[in-house]
Amino acid sequence: MGSRKLKRKPPEIVFREGKPAAVILDIDEYREMLERLDDLEDLKMLGKMREKPLKFRKLEEFLKEYKPGV
Repeated sequence: MGSRKLKRKPPEIVFREGKPAAVILDIDEYREMLERLDDLEDLKMLGKMREKPLKFRKLEEFLKEYKPGV
């Protein structure tokens, strides 16, 4: 298998009353867009997490408080 990129169809624009109302995309392109959006959301969340200082505690302390299924 090579790294040959498949040629995609250009998006189709659907008009209603002379104005663009919807876009029809190739399903693979749509899935790629969703994946990119998900990645962006993850990066935003990671950025927010990095703003807060990290707090570490010993494993023994965590296990004393850890109650699975609660």
